[in-house]
Amino acid sequence: MDIIQDIRKRASKELKTIVLPRSSDPRVVQAAQHLKDHNLAHPILIQNSGTSDISKNLQVVDPVSDERLKTYAHSFYLQRKHKGISESDAIDIVKDPLFFAAAMVAAGDADGCVAGSVSTTGDVLRAAIQTIGLKSGSNVVSSVFLMSFNDGRVFTYGDCAVVPYPNAEQLATIAMDSAQTHQKVTGSKPKVAMLSFSTKGSAEHERIDLVRNALEIINSHNLNYPVDGELQFDAAIVPQIAQRKAPDSEVAGQANVFIYPNLDAGNIAYKITERLAGATATGPIIQGLAKPMMDLSRGCTWEDIVNTVCVCALMSDG
Repeated sequence: MDIIQDIRKRASKELKTIVLPRSSDPRVVQAAQHLKDHNLAHPILIQNSGTSDISKNLQVVDPVSDERLKTYAHSFYLQRKHKGISESDAIDIVKDPLFFAAAMVAAGDADGCVAGSVSTTGDVLRAAIQTIGLKSGSNVVSSVFLMSFNDGRVFTYGDCAVVPYPNAEQLATIAMDSAQTHQKVTGSKPKVAMLSFSTKGSAEHERIDLVRNALEIINSHNLNYPVDGELQFDAAIVPQIAQRKAPDSEVAGQANVFIYPNLDAGNIAYKITERLAGATATGPIIQGLAKPMMDLSRGCTWEDIVNTVCVCALMSDG
């Protein structure tokens, strides 16, 4: 089954509540209507300046008049008062649709949030990090793309959109979060390759040491899925090459999660895979937060929003 069809089918069984902050965007409204009509999720729209006529069967929340505003703002104040904000500052901030939507997720009034059709990635992540926060055990917010092929193969690439040059601890977190994302969204057991320009000591360099150090951190967590490195991409995916270069590896030749050592490599790799290999890239899927808040491209279609909401639903533990 096509991965998008599979994601939608599984999301329909979850029927999570997902909040969409920009009801002034016709794409967001169209996506919400589709989600509602096809029982893929329970969408909640956030009223904002420029919002026009919306079907009465869609739920719309106005942050300014909502009775939960003061409660959300107080929680935000407690989290951010060390930065010098006042309670009145907190109210002004949480009135913003992005922050109000994130506050709904933080409070458990929604299972997740999908934003970004008219907001920058920086604005979306700022609202998410300041309001929802990082999940336990995570030290960085990162992202993955699902790369799906016509023959049914699906791979996860991380990080391709957020962290430029992770240190060893961050790279380890990206790898573990990417594995969890892969399992949640695809339903398949992750096999994680820590990529480099070296395979098992074939070269020596400080950039290779970064990958090795990250793997050492990962191995201290006693995970129930295999992670290995350092591996070159061909050794990670081609069984014959894996047999020559890393014969004892549980991952080499059969990896489905690929962790790139920096954003240069990850971003270039996913775009090459998309443009030359004809793969479909789904993402970026934001990970590392205590609860899911997804970022959209500002060039997204309403169908992209629907698909991202379904991914968000699968990422939710609620």
